[in-house]
Amino acid sequence: MKKYGVIMAGGGGARFWPLSRKVSPKQILNLSGKDVMINETINRINPIIPYSQTIIVTNKLQEKIIKEVIVKDLSHKNILLEPIGRNTAPCIGYAAMLLRKRVKDAVMCVFPSDHYIKKEDEFLKILDKAIKLAEKTDSLITIGIKPTFPCTGYGYIHMGSEKEKNVYEVKEFVEKPNLQKAEEYLASGNYLWNSGMFIWKVSTILDNIKRFLPKLYDSLLELERYIDTEEEPQMLELIYPKLQSISIDYGIMERSDNVLVIPGDFSWNDVGSWDSLGSIYEADENDNIIIGESINIDTTNTLIYSKDHLIASIGLDNLIIVHTPDATLVCSKDRAQEVKKIVDELEKRNKNELL
Repeated sequence: MKKYGVIMAGGGGARFWPLSRKVSPKQILNLSGKDVMINETINRINPIIPYSQTIIVTNKLQEKIIKEVIVKDLSHKNILLEPIGRNTAPCIGYAAMLLRKRVKDAVMCVFPSDHYIKKEDEFLKILDKAIKLAEKTDSLITIGIKPTFPCTGYGYIHMGSEKEKNVYEVKEFVEKPNLQKAEEYLASGNYLWNSGMFIWKVSTILDNIKRFLPKLYDSLLELERYIDTEEEPQMLELIYPKLQSISIDYGIMERSDNVLVIPGDFSWNDVGSWDSLGSIYEADENDNIIIGESINIDTTNTLIYSKDHLIASIGLDNLIIVHTPDATLVCSKDRAQEVKKIVDELEKRNKNELL
């Protein structure tokens, strides 16, 4: 059975403002110093899933920049354009319908576009195991990450009984916990971080959408008629905005009784906010992460990012400072997850030039 990758690249990366913007979101940023994040994702899976079998789902607003930065070997015919964001279930359903129309059935591997994985060989071993499991079952399979600290910024997966070696039933998906709960999850050894990576057959996920989200399925079925035709862009504009906006986690994964999880330990990070750059960059002797030119006196445990502007600091601790040509962010590291509130406020004030 053929293997296809579906990379979800429509997000805005609001918690990485002011560097990440709607037209230049986090997935097209080069945060590691190697390549833009979406290309790192594409190249990471390439030993198993070739460029010709990799599908990108993004939004129409980001079409130009995605096509400019994407690896040259990936055909633009494999870039799907959502006219409006409707969350992950419609995004995955659209890609599944395209694959059903092109190849009838295949193993479909779904990845976020903007995660960081250090141990790529170990990741590929887990991915290969998940693909083989998907080929022989009708299960919905996800990869969970073995937690290394009591993180309150991730959702968790509660593991049940072991079905085969290193493959477990999923008891439940748990929303982001408070610190006490996160500490309990870590101590129990029965919880994994939810990576947002999924592996299943095209037929399996469409059967589940039909079962649990029948209205969405009917709308996708209508859209399927026009996929890969000249009418597709026009019909997308008509049909897509009416699709039910719901996540694949809430709409399918939390409802299904046939979900399996494979634990992974490959130095994963979702690079969801500025404070997570510690997974990519080593801190200096004062626990600072400095990207760009700066002078720092008695400054500790602080992230400073500026590519074209000298940042000077004295006596700071536990801060994030990010400078871009038109905006500067200063916040406590403890509140890095709240940067999205600034984006929300900018939207209220109609500061579209900063979004």
